[in-house]
Amino acid sequence: MVEYTAMDSILILDYGSQYTQLIARRIREQHVYSEIVPFNITAEKVREYAPKGVILSGGPNSVFEEGAPGIDRGIFELGIPILGVCYGMQLMSQELGGKVQPGERREYGKTEMTVEPGNELFKGLPDKFVVWMSHGDRVAAIPTGFKVSARSANCPYAAVRDENCRFFGIQFHPEVVHTEHGKQIISNFIFNICRANADWQLTTWIDDTVEKMKRQVGDDEVVLGLSGGVDSSVAAVLLHKAIGTRLHCIFVDNGLLRYREAEQVEEMFAKNLGLDLTVARAAQKFYAALKGLDEPEAKRKAIGKTFIDVFADEARKFKHCRFLGQGTIYPDVIESSHAVKGPSQTIKSHHNVGGLPPDLKFELVEPLRDLFKDEVRAVGRVLGMADELLDRQPFPGPGLGVRILGEVTEEKVKLLQLADIRVQEEVKKLPNYKSIWQTFAVLLPVKTVGVMGDQRTYEYTCAIRSVDSIDAMTADWTRLPYETLGVISNRIINEVRGINRVVYDISSKPPATIEWE
Repeated sequence: MVEYTAMDSILILDYGSQYTQLIARRIREQHVYSEIVPFNITAEKVREYAPKGVILSGGPNSVFEEGAPGIDRGIFELGIPILGVCYGMQLMSQELGGKVQPGERREYGKTEMTVEPGNELFKGLPDKFVVWMSHGDRVAAIPTGFKVSARSANCPYAAVRDENCRFFGIQFHPEVVHTEHGKQIISNFIFNICRANADWQLTTWIDDTVEKMKRQVGDDEVVLGLSGGVDSSVAAVLLHKAIGTRLHCIFVDNGLLRYREAEQVEEMFAKNLGLDLTVARAAQKFYAALKGLDEPEAKRKAIGKTFIDVFADEARKFKHCRFLGQGTIYPDVIESSHAVKGPSQTIKSHHNVGGLPPDLKFELVEPLRDLFKDEVRAVGRVLGMADELLDRQPFPGPGLGVRILGEVTEEKVKLLQLADIRVQEEVKKLPNYKSIWQTFAVLLPVKTVGVMGDQRTYEYTCAIRSVDSIDAMTADWTRLPYETLGVISNRIINEVRGINRVVYDISSKPPATIEWE
């Protein structure tokens, strides 16, 4: 449970929807604190949180199948407004005496919905608008005391309500951008129905977090693995604000970084920000560990193990450090603990400093663990950090090791660095650069025949990947201008000796992932 200055909150029970995080984000965007908790949380624990409202998220299960995630019935007796979304609506309907059954046909995508007059959830909205459906089952009979709030052509109970108990159910997803007026629907719930106050402010959060870290660390020291990315950088500045020179940052140069990244990190954090920084130059150790490996998971494990070994060697030099600082953010917390938090599948593990040797028994300090990525950037701006750093696109923990398909060698790394820096230089010229989630180059284990001048070439192929996303849970490929793609291709082929062909990746997530490995 988060302990900040007293503020109103909305609790979200996670039933495994890929959109659960979006619900939390949409609420926080309106300056109300939201937190995602396990679906099997007890009513007593919910009472301790004292939320102004509860939301039951969507999920991939059918409520009537064996082992489907349920709910502590006592939550319905707490007198707290409840909004069930998709699976959450079906679960609430079933638990309160209604009936759920498989739909005659699955309803997925944009659907026009007709709203019945006189309900708070859709106050101020038109009689008809488009919503995003994603369900196979549907409510066939609503519980006693409920009324119909909206219908669609395939769903007679697209939205329902029990005004006396302040229970609301919607079969669609208001949190996704495809639902018209989704933000207003969420606003109506949290403000008009739950009567929450908009008191979630990052300036207050910073003050509370700094004081919390001071109390946690006391007079001890903290060692932090600094990657140069947004999360660990903001965590480092926050910790430095709390404990000053008792923070010791370690940057591991694994030889798999972006072009000249090690030098840039040293310049920014040691010289400009005055942090105590140790740079461990360990490229050759990583290349040796990767020798002969071509399977993605084997490479990830080799990189992770080597990172821990190098980091541990450096950390042992700080004999008075009792704490380990990490830039863990809220999506990491949710995704890494789904075995407890909810029934979703984990696609990839996260690359934080874990599995340290027994002699390094650190207590964790994770100042950002309650924030989403956009909130982390906002905190950085309040702290006065440079836009150049805060607007950096995400970079995978294993670095270029998962952007070089097949075996990783020093030669291939240098080739990809030179290709990728040219991608970055050209994309940064676009007026919408800050709205692009991620753009990068991938080196493929494919050589093709080419002609340069009068000479035949047989060199590598480079793929360009660019995606638009809100939180990396889903992503669509960026429609980069043809002119930009042409310049990128020409620059790589003409300026990077060893690559003679460039292709553009136009797959979305899902079914693809953002990174190739």
